[in-house]
Amino acid sequence: MSHGVMAPDTVALDLPELGKGRHTAQLSLIGVIATFGGLLFGYDTGVLNGALSYIADYFGLSPLQEGLVTFSLLMGATLGALASGRIADRIGRRATITGLGALFFVGALGCVVAPTYDILIAFRVVLGLAVGGASVTVPVYLSEVAPTEQRGSMIGRNDIMIVSGQFLAFLFNAIIGNLLGDSNSVWRLMLAVALLPAIVLFVGMRRMPESPRWLMAQGRSAEALQVLRTVRSEERAQAEMEEVRALTKIDAVARSTGWRDLLAEPWLVRLLFVGMGLAALAQLTGINSVMYYGTQVLEQAGFTRNTALIFNVLNGVISIVAMLIGVAVVNRVNRRTMLILGFGCVTALHVFIGVTGIVLPIDNPVRPYLLTVGMLGFLGFVQGTITLVGWIVMSEIFPLRVRGLMIGASVAVLWLTNALISLVFPPVVQALDFATFLLFGGCCLFGVIFTARWLPETRGRSLESIEAELATGGARA
Repeated sequence: MSHGVMAPDTVALDLPELGKGRHTAQLSLIGVIATFGGLLFGYDTGVLNGALSYIADYFGLSPLQEGLVTFSLLMGATLGALASGRIADRIGRRATITGLGALFFVGALGCVVAPTYDILIAFRVVLGLAVGGASVTVPVYLSEVAPTEQRGSMIGRNDIMIVSGQFLAFLFNAIIGNLLGDSNSVWRLMLAVALLPAIVLFVGMRRMPESPRWLMAQGRSAEALQVLRTVRSEERAQAEMEEVRALTKIDAVARSTGWRDLLAEPWLVRLLFVGMGLAALAQLTGINSVMYYGTQVLEQAGFTRNTALIFNVLNGVISIVAMLIGVAVVNRVNRRTMLILGFGCVTALHVFIGVTGIVLPIDNPVRPYLLTVGMLGFLGFVQGTITLVGWIVMSEIFPLRVRGLMIGASVAVLWLTNALISLVFPPVVQALDFATFLLFGGCCLFGVIFTARWLPETRGRSLESIEAELATGGARA
């Protein structure tokens, strides 16, 4: 079962230049359509930031029931992440994402028309299954379709769409809340916006090609070459086919399809530890506490409710700008360097937020603005480095034969950590106030150590050469 006999250069072939042509437009189209899954991911997780208080008023919810509205989606996302990886390995990346488009539509529609709290929770779980599935399958699909030179920026487009979805959620919440805030069902309008991109994802993915690497793993080499010819030049397509074919032959000798086989190989266990650790640390930055409860945090900082809704839009703007900057440099800066920089800066900003919130009295007119600047800076560094590079690395380090299984498990840890933080954040903030951010700062400091000690470098290398080196112990993992 071991890959210990494989030499790193077994699959490390020199690839011709990518060049430009019709394949460039096809790659761009794939990057737009598939990342509608990221847009929905962002919108459906961000919309409650402004809609939750209206939902609570409509159904007369207790604080615990309010928390369950968020928690139900996150637990659904955990299950969706676990299941979708195996499903994508079996039926294909494209078919899985297409099915997720339908699931996004059903979940959103159910939430919009829900007549009772229990039905709302049930459809939030359905929506969570789609969100979790998209968070696993879309990055895998993009990483397997993208050429080596563009893989970081291609996966980064999905991250841009995620934060764009969150920005749109904040924007529509602010517009609808300020214009129609007196309406009893204003929250239904906020949730209904997600129906249109769900249709685009479902219809669009039916016209996209399957992952050529998945096709090769299924022994469908003729179809794989046909797909590569649509997204590469002819010479490049042939060269990549040889590289993927070489690794596929090696994997056929050590075929691993389940947890028992995976856990029997120490190098795979180490990789899984790295993936799960990075996923958990990305959430322990506290990023989604601000994305989900940003309005409430800003109110606690000293803003009124309507002002907090408007200021919350800045969260989305900063996230998009930071992600665009990150995508612009991610193919030129090492992954490890960006993560260490990100965790280090976020540690400092958490200390700034925590100390400012503790030291300055709530009636100090400067306090809310200093806290807002600190939170916006924190958001910018997390989104432009940790979130961006975290998704890229998790799409790169796992072997083709178990990629869906391992990224599914890692992203399930991400969603489970996310769910637990979202559940405990309100009572912890109530007890500790802004000292809560000092706890997040400690987690980020550990993130610096974790990255420096265990994370392998993957920039500028083909997925096949990364796998070959990791399998022979040629990298930290």
